[in-house]
Amino acid sequence: GWAGIFRYNRIAGKVLKNFYDRRDTLSLGICNGCQLMTQLHLLYPTLEVSLQPHMIANESQIFESRFLSVDITSSPSILLKGLEGSTLGVWVAHGEGRFSFAGERENYSIPINYAQSYYPANPNGSQFEAAGICSLDGRHLAMMPHPERAIFPWQWGFYPYEHKRRHKVTPWLLLFLNAYHWIKSQKNAGFS
Repeated sequence: GWAGIFRYNRIAGKVLKNFYDRRDTLSLGICNGCQLMTQLHLLYPTLEVSLQPHMIANESQIFESRFLSVDITSSPSILLKGLEGSTLGVWVAHGEGRFSFAGERENYSIPINYAQSYYPANPNGSQFEAAGICSLDGRHLAMMPHPERAIFPWQWGFYPYEHKRRHKVTPWLLLFLNAYHWIKSQKNAGFS
């Protein structure tokens, strides 16, 4: 539904295009936002339509809601800086969360992967174990898991006991701090 608004409403489509054409913007699409970004081909605008990633129904054919682990790999993602090499717990909750790619893995930046390739660790059967993708310039990140639901240790389905009492927040907070600092740096550089 959201994608249709941008696709078929000329004014809304122009506003969105102008936003993504600017060099001082970034975006984070979580779950439905990820679906929107892939549907509108916002992450890889120069990639031909037939090679664009898209979201399809979970291989299990059921709504998947669980706490699981994802691996953060090296990538150009601005939001994931400092998290590279981490394995983090996170919630997923979706019925249409399977990434499907027509091209080779090298055509895409896939910085977030499910920690295992098999079900239920890869809860939707995503190709390349993809849990999130980002634009090649690192400014736009789309992911199916919900890091905003895992900011505090008490929100995790499992958090190591020896750290639970010492940590007030989890490493996922860095994703949002990175956004804040990058936006602030753009403003200081003369962008408004």
